[in-house]
Amino acid sequence: MNLTHTATREGRLSSFLLGELKMSTGLMNKLKWGDAIQVNGEPQHTNFPVSAGDVITVRLDEEKPEYPAEEGNLTVLYEDDYLLAVDKPAGMLIHPSRSCFSGTLANFVAGYFAKTGQNCAFHPMTRLDRDTFGIVLLAKNAHVHTLLQNTPMQKSYHALTLHGPEAQSGTIDAPIARRPLPSLLRYVGEEGKPSLTRWRVLERMEDVCKLELQPVTGRTHQLRVHCAHMGWPILGDPQYGSEESKAFSDNLGLKSQLLCAKKLEFAHPITGKPMCLMSQMDVTLER
Repeated sequence: MNLTHTATREGRLSSFLLGELKMSTGLMNKLKWGDAIQVNGEPQHTNFPVSAGDVITVRLDEEKPEYPAEEGNLTVLYEDDYLLAVDKPAGMLIHPSRSCFSGTLANFVAGYFAKTGQNCAFHPMTRLDRDTFGIVLLAKNAHVHTLLQNTPMQKSYHALTLHGPEAQSGTIDAPIARRPLPSLLRYVGEEGKPSLTRWRVLERMEDVCKLELQPVTGRTHQLRVHCAHMGWPILGDPQYGSEESKAFSDNLGLKSQLLCAKKLEFAHPITGKPMCLMSQMDVTLER
């Protein structure tokens, strides 16, 4: 993949690499001794004086997939030279673990890259629990991944909860802590880290409420813990659900929690274009 920029000012090449092209100092230093950095088609050192109108090109090394490629049905929501956004179904891990070596999103993305002739590694920017479904955004190389780490993102989830709030919208400001090892569960406690969630009622049904949830912070299991703490457990959640919600979910035959990563808004890390990605999936009581 190449990064390209046409200079509109004068200055040292390094100032354009770190500024307009948003390269990290580490990446610039790694590439500056070869022919990867060029001005008007000629390799140049980072001290080279650039003039307005000069075309700066940076050739990034191709990356190889780190996980075995597998063929599968992958729903692509958006793709360009830098990003890939897909829908992850419930029950699928993001990447292989010690107990699950195949059938993960990383395996299917590697298969997609192989099928489409792309030498890209797996750089997920959004991570979902195994049983949470919806949008996962991926960077196609380490440089774009670094840029996205410094890019503000607004994430919106849809959830079906047992009961629900009386008001139409509000916030949950409750610190979240981790239970002692070996447990991986979280809970609301004063000793926890600050955690904030915005919520809005989308629909009210008998005994069930459809909510839009926007995590301002990004704690593990934040939405599930916050909803349970407020007395509106997410349906199908076996870990944070109440006895009532678990029985309700069992009666419906739910196999996973009804929590969907529905919308993702951010500025494109290369073009700066406003991006708004929507999942094709949503929460529903229909089986």
